[in-house]
Amino acid sequence: MNHPTPLPADYLDYPLRRHGMDHDRYDWSMLPQRAPVAWPGGARIALWVSVSLQWFPLNMKGQPFKPPGAMQTAYPDLRHYTLRDYGNRVGIHRVMQALTRHGIRASAPCNAAVARRYPSLIKACLDQGWELLGHGLDMDHLHHGALPVEDERAWIRQSLDILQEATGAPVRGWLSPAKSQSHATLDLLADAGLDYVCDWVNDDMPYPVRTVSTLQGGVGLSPAHYQHAPGQGVVEGSGNTGIAGSTGGASGLIAGRGLVAMPHPIDIDDHTILVQNHHTEDDFRDALIDQFNGLYREASASNGRIMAISLHPWAIGQPYRIGALEEALAHIMSHPGVWAAMGAEILDAWKAGGGAG
Repeated sequence: MNHPTPLPADYLDYPLRRHGMDHDRYDWSMLPQRAPVAWPGGARIALWVSVSLQWFPLNMKGQPFKPPGAMQTAYPDLRHYTLRDYGNRVGIHRVMQALTRHGIRASAPCNAAVARRYPSLIKACLDQGWELLGHGLDMDHLHHGALPVEDERAWIRQSLDILQEATGAPVRGWLSPAKSQSHATLDLLADAGLDYVCDWVNDDMPYPVRTVSTLQGGVGLSPAHYQHAPGQGVVEGSGNTGIAGSTGGASGLIAGRGLVAMPHPIDIDDHTILVQNHHTEDDFRDALIDQFNGLYREASASNGRIMAISLHPWAIGQPYRIGALEEALAHIMSHPGVWAAMGAEILDAWKAGGGAG
C-alpha cells in the first residue's frame, strides 16, 4: 500500500501573505484614493484610440493557444486569411478617414511582419502622424511562460528593430500579441527601453510597474524574482525604484528601469463586441457611448480619466460597420473637455500632471 508523501513543514508558509496582492509588480491602490491627474488644457477625458495592425500566418501553429483572429479551418484557411489581409489593405483606410474627420491621431500596435509585408501601410500611418507600438513578430509568435527567456528577448529585440527601421523613430509602447506574457516579459520590455505596456486590463488609469533587470549576467527570470522572501529583495538601480519591501540582500537582483501599464480594455473593443460576442453594430456604438458617458461623469478638469478604444481594421473597417464608430466618435468629440491623444502623449501628460506620484 502506497502512503502519500508528507508535505514539508513550511508548505503553507508564504512570505507575501498580506493585504493586497501576492506580488510586488505594482502597488495595490483604490482608484478614488489616488492623487488627481490633470490633463492638458483642463480636459476631463483623454481619448486614446489604438488600431492594431496584425499579420496572421496562413500556416499558423497556434501554440500554446490560438490568438483572437487566428485561422479557424483546415489549411489553407483562405477565408479568414484574406479577411485579415482586407483589414490591412482596405478597412484601415476607412478607419483613418473616420479618425481624421475628428482630428484624432491613433496609436498603432504593429506586428513586425506588417512592417515588412505592408510598407505602404506603415507610410500611411506615418503620414497620419500616428504612433507605432511594438506588437511582437506576428500573431503566431506568442509570449508565454514556457518560452525561454533568451528566445523572448530576441523576439522583442527583432520586433523593435524592424519597426524602428521602418519608421525611423524609437518605439515607446508595447502590446503583446493576444496580450499574452511570460513571467519575464515586463522585465525584458523594460530592458529593451520601452516606456509603457498595454497588456493588463486591471485599471482605468496608468500605473507604474516594477521590473527586474535581466541584463546582469543574462540570467533568466522566474516568479521568485518578484515573489521574494524578506531580505532577498532587489538592489535599487540608479534612478529606479526597487521592488516594494525589498532590502537588497543575497539575491543581488537589480531593479529595472521604470515601466508604466496603460489602460487598454478588451471589453469594448470591436473584436470582442462584434466578432466574439456577436453583438450588432448598434450595440458596439452604444457600448462606446456608455463607456464615455460613465467616465465623463466621473472626471473633472482637475481629475481626468482615459477613454481607450481598441480597433482592428478587418473588423470595424467594413462598410456596414464603420458608421457605428463614426457615430460614437461624433458623440465623444461633441463634448467639451475631450483631449484626443496618442499613448505616448497621454503617458507624458500623466507623469507631468501628477499621476506618477
